[in-house]
Amino acid sequence: MKIGIVLSGGGIRGISHLGVLKALKNFGITPDFISGTSAGAIVGATLASGIDPEKAFEIYMDTKLWRFFRPALGSLGLVNIESTSLLFKEYLLKDNIEDLDIPLIITAVNFSEGKAVQFTKGPLIKAIHASCCIPGIFKPVMINDQMYVDGGIINNFPIEPLMNKCDIIIGSSCNHLNKVDKITGIRNLLSRASVMSINHDMERKAKYCNLLIEPKGLGAISTFDLKRAEDIYWIAYEETLGVIKNNPEIYAQIKGK
Repeated sequence: MKIGIVLSGGGIRGISHLGVLKALKNFGITPDFISGTSAGAIVGATLASGIDPEKAFEIYMDTKLWRFFRPALGSLGLVNIESTSLLFKEYLLKDNIEDLDIPLIITAVNFSEGKAVQFTKGPLIKAIHASCCIPGIFKPVMINDQMYVDGGIINNFPIEPLMNKCDIIIGSSCNHLNKVDKITGIRNLLSRASVMSINHDMERKAKYCNLLIEPKGLGAISTFDLKRAEDIYWIAYEETLGVIKNNPEIYAQIKGK
């Protein structure tokens, strides 16, 4: 029996995936396949590289990834995401996706052709950069003379690559929105609209997950609210413990594989 996990995009909210993976590890659950986009691609790469989820969280808190970004003025973005290459190389010791400990599928968007693509081999860090490259914020990543940007603009929950490979699929989504009676300020309005857009097909995709971990209300946290990282991590950890305990039949199936 093969277990797959799909990790959504969501900016800083993607820290939640590390909390999910920590809880899964506590229950002795390790995926055989990982599919991720944007922040989910980063977290997926750490797990597939053999980095413990708790250690990966410590690395994030210690290094503050945002400090490695460099301006990209005069180009198609404010920041050059590829300036983080040295940091990734320090911790992700495998150069190519196909050499990772766990098979990893990274979703990005070929902006030149206007379609989603999956990277299953080739340079790991380049694929991560492409998958995380939010248009307008980050300068597009060039691969073979083609522009690549954030996979989440077309497929923010890339479950499809796992559907013919896995018997059990665990989903980790960090963009749940609570109902609201009013919106204050245009910034909050635009942020909510953006999250609603990337969540547009979650209801359909959730049906293919044997377990879905979707911590309530995380979608209301700003994509770049770095101060909430620790809160996000522990909220997701506790949510995952609850989901597993509330689905003993699935857990028994996984443990009996």
